[in-house]
Amino acid sequence: MALVFAGICSHGPGITGRAERADPALRDPFYAALDSLRADIEASGAEALVVIAAEHFANFFMDNMPAFAMGMGEEYEGPIEDPDWLKIPRTTIPGAPDLSQRMISEMMQTVDLAYAQEWKMDHGIMVPLHFLTPKMDLPIIPANINCQGPPLTPLSRAYAFGQALRRACDAVPEKIAVMGTGGISHWPATPNSGKINEAWDREFLRRWCENDKDALLSYTDEDTLRDAGQGGFEIRTLISIAGLCEGATGHIRFAEPIPIFSTMCVAATMDVS
Repeated sequence: MALVFAGICSHGPGITGRAERADPALRDPFYAALDSLRADIEASGAEALVVIAAEHFANFFMDNMPAFAMGMGEEYEGPIEDPDWLKIPRTTIPGAPDLSQRMISEMMQTVDLAYAQEWKMDHGIMVPLHFLTPKMDLPIIPANINCQGPPLTPLSRAYAFGQALRRACDAVPEKIAVMGTGGISHWPATPNSGKINEAWDREFLRRWCENDKDALLSYTDEDTLRDAGQGGFEIRTLISIAGLCEGATGHIRFAEPIPIFSTMCVAATMDVS
C-alpha cells in the first residue's frame, strides 16, 4: 500500500501574511500542529506529496474550468501572489512528472481528469507547503477541484476523486502523502471577510472525522453559501480526503477560528492503514 499519509489543513493567505497580528495563544498552537503534520510526512518516508487544493483563478478561469486537474510538470513556481504580501519567498518547487503521469492514467479509468504541465502555485498550495515542506525539496503533485466557477464539481464527484486517487496510490510503488487544503467557512473578498461560522465548521469536522459519507455529501451549494460563504465551497478538497480514506477515522490536531486569518484554522489527519 503506497499511501503513507493523509491529512487536511487550512490555507488562508493571512496564515502567513498576517502572522504578526494573530493572537499568539492561538497562532502558536496552530503552527505547532502544522509542524506535527510535517514531522509525520517526513517520518512516513513519503517520496511525493499530492496537494489537493482549490486554486483562485491563478491557472484556470471561466474560459477553461476543469472539474479536476492535476499537475504533471518537472517543476512549478510559486507563489503567484506578491511574496511580500504573502510573506513566502517566490521559489521553484520540484514536480514528479513520471509518477504523476502514471497516477493520472490510472485515475482516468473512473474520473474525467485534466492535466497541466505548467502550474503557477497560489496561496492555496504555497501556504501549506511553507509549513509542510519548508525546504521545498519534496516533489509535489498539485491537484485542483473546481470550487470557484459554477457549475461547481458535485460533492459526490469530489469523494469519487479521492477514491480514484487512492486506487492510483495503491497502483504505484512510490510512497505517497496526500494533503487536502481549503478553508471551511469563510467569506473572502466580501464585506463579511473575517466572519467565521464556528458551529457549522465543527459540525463539518465531526462528519469528516467520522467519515460519514452520506452526511458529508448531503450539503447543498445553496446551504453552504448561506452558512459558510463562498469560501465554504472548498469543502470539496476535504471531502476528497474522506474518499481517499473511505471507512477510516479522522483525528483533529487543531481546529480553532482565528479571525485575523479569516477562517477556521484546521490541521487534521485521516488513518491510512
